[in-house]
Amino acid sequence: MPPTKSALITGSLGGIGFATAKSLAALGCDITLNGFAPREVIESRLTELRDMGVRARYHAADLREPDQIADMVASTQQEHGGLDILVNNAVVRYFGAIEAFAPEHWNEALAVNLTAPFHTIRLALPGMKAKNWGRIVNMASIYGRFATVNRIDYITTKTALIGLTRGVALEVARTGITCNAICPGTVLTPAIDWRLRQEMQRDGTSFAEAEESFLAVRQPSRKFVKDENVAGLIAFLCGPHGEDINGTDLPIDGAWTAGR
Repeated sequence: MPPTKSALITGSLGGIGFATAKSLAALGCDITLNGFAPREVIESRLTELRDMGVRARYHAADLREPDQIADMVASTQQEHGGLDILVNNAVVRYFGAIEAFAPEHWNEALAVNLTAPFHTIRLALPGMKAKNWGRIVNMASIYGRFATVNRIDYITTKTALIGLTRGVALEVARTGITCNAICPGTVLTPAIDWRLRQEMQRDGTSFAEAEESFLAVRQPSRKFVKDENVAGLIAFLCGPHGEDINGTDLPIDGAWTAGR
């Protein structure tokens, strides 16, 4: 990959998003972060990236708002001389049976998980086409490949995001642009950590026992997928050897989907 590429990563102030920012910064990319966090967290993330020798900036776009998305993409293009790599990582998720699912939660999930990637892609593509180079990575999920109960917003939007990925990939197939989806299994996010600690309190188990029980019905590896490994896969797609991978949904799930 030529030097001084610019990357925009939504939902990138922690977890997989920030791990991806660091992986792309290690390739020499300038970075635009996005998401919600206290100012001291944002400044710490920017400092960490700048210490890697790249330019880093933050945009506070609310991904429920198309005008703010447009400003984020335009300002990234202006300040970093274009937008070469787009990673749609931001997500909201709620839990509950469909008959009890709040319509406002459904609408928010559609806006952030699906409509925001539509807007970022449509706004980024003209500049990528002008350079005949670009990488688009959409953060889907193993729940875009199969379903579970009480997560109707997440399943629907992640499945649709894979469809969006395929459609874009075909449209750019004769260019130097690729569009792929990543489908992680279970990552130890703050939400899952909270669930495990609730189980510890309820059943009187240790964290290791709660973790083992949680993973036993999920990943055959019996271990959580690491943020940095998901980020490494994204970096590979955006690097010099990723040019022929286009339109696919790549699982990174400790063999979870292999057994289905």
